Amino acid sequence: MLRSSIEIRTASSEVEAEPGFFEGDTVAHCGPTLKGEFARTVNLTDMYTGWVFTTAIRNNAHKWIVGALDQAQAAIPFQVSGLDFDNGGEFINHAVIAWAGARSIYFTRSRPYKKNDQATIESKNNHLVRCYAFYYRYDTPGELAVLNKLWPMVDDRLNYFTPTKKPIAWGKDSAGRRKRIYDTPATPLDRLLRAGVLSPAQASELQAHRDRLNPAQLARDIQRYQDQLIGLAKDKTDRMRTALPASRPDITHGIRVS
Repeated sequence: MLRSSIEIRTASSEVEAEPGFFEGDTVAHCGPTLKGEFARTVNLTDMYTGWVFTTAIRNNAHKWIVGALDQAQAAIPFQVSGLDFDNGGEFINHAVIAWAGARSIYFTRSRPYKKNDQATIESKNNHLVRCYAFYYRYDTPGELAVLNKLWPMVDDRLNYFTPTKKPIAWGKDSAGRRKRIYDTPATPLDRLLRAGVLSPAQASELQAHRDRLNPAQLARDIQRYQDQLIGLAKDKTDRMRTALPASRPDITHGIRVS
């Protein structure tokens, strides 16, 4: 009943006209098995600007999800007006919906098993979370702490220095085939500044923060934390993979070959 009461947002829904509407998801750092407790990364991505917020939590319990949303609202430099999630129980529960309702945040969900409804955040799961934090198993407080040192660095790199392009229309190529038309690549900060939703003081503060950042130092810091994650989790994850049974049965077992 709770799920059915939430409005569905599909891939063909109207495109957002201003910053503030975020798609969100969690990524499991479980390694080769879902058994036991392991860290999750929560990612929110603004549909209009591409602004990202990323943090790691202990597990999918709703108190950690609500805590991550509190962090996001405090860290994102503009108003969060809407949230769109999949049908996972970590989001579709009374605690999270009450959190959004108390802040007048519009809450929607995608259709079950329709990944295209959340194409933006699904792509971020890959080229943000998996690209920077790999596929290892993180299930200790130390690994969780390193993840939460890594993500602010990654967010700064993507929000302030990484241009992206957005689809704006459909057109035709020289052969008459339908093709996507994209805008000029721009960073999430540039898109946010052009949107006109910030006060002059807010805009100046964000530009000053960008100017204080050193992209080369960000790259070195990201590499250092990635090296720490590999040192903490690679051998453990490899041992877990080795201990698991083969994914396919040995169909030649018991067959005598003459």
